[in-house]
Amino acid sequence: MKRFEKAYSQGTIEVTEIWVDRETGVNYVFHRDGPAAGLTPLLDKEGKPVVTG
Repeated sequence: MKRFEKAYSQGTIEVTEIWVDRETGVNYVFHRDGPAAGLTPLLDKEGKPVVTG
C-alpha cells in the first residue's frame, strides 16, 4: 500500500494537488509552477492541519 494518495489535481504547467497521508490522515498541498515547487500541510481556518478520517 502506498503511504500517500492524490486526492485532487488541477492544472498542467501550473499544478496544484492535494495529497493525503494514509497513515496520519493529514492533507498536504503541493504546488508546482515551472521549476519551482512547494509542499505544505493544508490548514483549516483555525490554523490546524486538515485531517481526513
